[in-house]
Amino acid sequence: MLGLFSSLDCSLDVFFVEALLNGVLLAGLLALLALGLNLIFGVIDVVWICYAELVMIGMYAIFYFVQVAGIPLPLSFLLAIGLVACAGTILHYLVIRPVLDQPPINQLLVTGGVLFLLQAAATMAFGIEFRNLGIRLGSVNIGDMSFAWSRIITFAVALGAMILLWQFLTRTYIGTAIRAISQDRQIMPLMGVDQKKIYLATSAIGGGLAGLAACLMVLQYDIYPQIGLQFGPLTFMICVLGGLGNMVGGFVAAFIIAQFITIGGSCVATEWGYAVAFLFFMLVIFVRPQGLFGAKS
Repeated sequence: MLGLFSSLDCSLDVFFVEALLNGVLLAGLLALLALGLNLIFGVIDVVWICYAELVMIGMYAIFYFVQVAGIPLPLSFLLAIGLVACAGTILHYLVIRPVLDQPPINQLLVTGGVLFLLQAAATMAFGIEFRNLGIRLGSVNIGDMSFAWSRIITFAVALGAMILLWQFLTRTYIGTAIRAISQDRQIMPLMGVDQKKIYLATSAIGGGLAGLAACLMVLQYDIYPQIGLQFGPLTFMICVLGGLGNMVGGFVAAFIIAQFITIGGSCVATEWGYAVAFLFFMLVIFVRPQGLFGAKS
């Protein structure tokens, strides 16, 4: 026990500041993942437990496009985003739509089944080997601090995607309909809004965001069938912490959790960072079961 506390040498020095800023950069990716899942839940009212597996599909697609088909990386990114957007639409049409009126436990079990199906399919198709594109972007040094360019690019792109999505939701007819249905599903059909089309559009946008996250993650992480298990529970925890369906809440929660992970990993060990993050999550849910920004039922 004394050894644990003796390792807590994170005073307000350059290493603490570096961990703090790396937490901000990590939060961009986590917020992007939570944004797609929150958008889908806010409109369709179904939690896609298999959302991180859509990201995994996108990562494998990029690897295949670049390493096997020889397609340039930028075009591979665009193709992967389109592919995962289509996968999100197909998932909604074949799996989610039939259980929309079923109890939540049935919806969770169905999407959980898709999770294991996609993992098993990826394992059979690609094996359990870790793969990567071999891209090394280097890092930028500021004094004694070092920040990976991959994380800086990820943060900038994720922030830009969030701003563009907000503009889409507030300035277009489909975006306005998406926000309206998320607020009142019963009255919107009476105003001439086709819910089925909005659901499909939302699923496509959510899938597209998962595809964009895949593009950013291949710059930092290896590709393997179980990568969804690394980010899936974390994404779901962020969504619940911020308030399911609350996109602003998910954004704030992503920054909180990212700081626990990076600062905890810098002070002690990465595993302790995750442990403290989940402990904080449990304590908050005991006090506010609806999340930090969720409305009381």
